[in-house]
Amino acid sequence: MEREQAIAPAEAGAEKPAAMSRRSFLATAAASAAVAATAGSAFAGTDKFGRDRDWTGNETVTYPEPAFEVKDKRFSGRQGNATLQRIWHGEGNDRALWCEGPVWMGDWGCLLWSDIPNHRVLRWNEDDGHVSVYQTESGYSNGHGRDNQGRLIACEHDTRRMRRREYDGSWTILCDSFDGKKLNAPNDVATFHDGSIYFTDPGYGIMGPYEGHKAEFELPTRVYRIDSAGKVTIVAEGPMRRPNGICFSPDFKRCYVVDTGATDGPGNPANIIVFDMKGTSMTNPKVFADFAPGFTDGVRCDTDGNVWCSWGWGGMDTNGVRVHHPDGSLLAFLHTPEVIANLTFGGTKRNRLMMCGSTSVYAIYVNAVGHALS
Repeated sequence: MEREQAIAPAEAGAEKPAAMSRRSFLATAAASAAVAATAGSAFAGTDKFGRDRDWTGNETVTYPEPAFEVKDKRFSGRQGNATLQRIWHGEGNDRALWCEGPVWMGDWGCLLWSDIPNHRVLRWNEDDGHVSVYQTESGYSNGHGRDNQGRLIACEHDTRRMRRREYDGSWTILCDSFDGKKLNAPNDVATFHDGSIYFTDPGYGIMGPYEGHKAEFELPTRVYRIDSAGKVTIVAEGPMRRPNGICFSPDFKRCYVVDTGATDGPGNPANIIVFDMKGTSMTNPKVFADFAPGFTDGVRCDTDGNVWCSWGWGGMDTNGVRVHHPDGSLLAFLHTPEVIANLTFGGTKRNRLMMCGSTSVYAIYVNAVGHALS
């Protein structure tokens, strides 16, 4: 069922910086970044990336944001006068256990995301930062997306199905089986330019009770496509061991699929596979980037084709978001205090990076615009 249930208010964010000339800022940004790099953190803590700052937003912020580590001079995505904020962290019984699957609902003015083990979807209101329970009995949903008509798409772990929320609030099952066998546990979703839905099915929701329930795999781990008539086809079976996050490039000529095979133990893949799109077919798979010793999970493209990827599970210095050029090279890394599971671009202009960080939600304005519909 869906409901609006008030829960702990969002923490106060950092004060909005005073207006300044963009021209004059850009003229001094490079010099400021160099000073910040040599001087260490602009915060009272000892960490040069500011991960140990006071996340209530009460601490003075000195720009540029120290959490951004630029690796390549081609990177222009850092907004020099914007700060990384923790916009929500629940308290007591309202605390999240594992935040995942964010989607920006621009016409609703809110961010939706999953708290999978708590069997709910949460909603953050852009107007005042209020957070409420949007949906209970969520089917332990993980990833979310929107179709080309703006309808919400949910990947449900426990119920092992893909569903779409209609304009009247009812839900339509898009797919729950293939060739008479149950899906494993759909994970993430992306919408193609023709309106068809691509989704991954790695099976994490049937590996134990925490994010679903224990059950036998009836199908291989795959990527599927649902066309506008509802027909389901296999578009990729391998080389990914556990296909996870998925997104398309802005021109729809590429499809990026995360492989979180590393969750099965050492020696398994922790990378992103990029496919060439030939019509609606995924062809010519190759490794785009490797994320060992950690692994990535969520992935989104900006309108310039850069690939923004969550990262974690390899120690503190892998917690955050990596940004890759379309050629695969690493452009920048945004350091965060928690493992980032997934991310999306939100806000009126789709220039606010919003990140599900384990038990919190983080956000930062960037000099980039998200590609996917919001």
